[in-house]
Amino acid sequence: MKPVKVEFLFDFGSPNAYLCHKLIPAIEARTGARFEYVPILLGGLFKLANNRSPVEAFAAIPNKRAYENLEMQRFITRHGLTRFKFNPFFPVNTLKIMRGACAAQKLGCLAAYVDVVFPAMWEEGKNMDDVAVIAATLSAGGLDAAKIFELSQDPQVKDMLLKNTQSAHDRGAFGSPSFLVGDQLWFGKDRLRDVEEEILRVASA
Repeated sequence: MKPVKVEFLFDFGSPNAYLCHKLIPAIEARTGARFEYVPILLGGLFKLANNRSPVEAFAAIPNKRAYENLEMQRFITRHGLTRFKFNPFFPVNTLKIMRGACAAQKLGCLAAYVDVVFPAMWEEGKNMDDVAVIAATLSAGGLDAAKIFELSQDPQVKDMLLKNTQSAHDRGAFGSPSFLVGDQLWFGKDRLRDVEEEILRVASA
């Protein structure tokens, strides 16, 4: 079977993106696929797509919100993701850490950056909009926080995040986590099985 590239459109502000991140290595191991992490700005994508977060969209529908929470807990239990903890600072403005992700990608350390920032957000409950907290977190994770911060302010890096977000919208995305296998789009953690099936289909074609 030929190797398949999958694009994972993510923003650290999405708890469901974190949950998907935890399951991606097993999917890669089963299928031989490579997931390419593509940083996007979820707030920007919401504006482009005229979308809102579930917290806002379902604010007046308590039963819907309760059911969404129930489904999340079922997913966490099914996959043993017991380290997950809802961030007390949610919703977090992720502009700094998403620009940081683009900077880390340019520096060749995006995978390490992701493995530090996702747990900080959704296991350790840190305020990842606070520059001091971000810097301390990156440094503790063995990353060069100063270098990442400096590059994240480069106009080209800022433009990279904008272009990623615009491209995500142009290809049909409206939120995170989203996945693209070729030009086929899937949204949400509950579509991971469909993504895996598409990977296998493409690989064997």
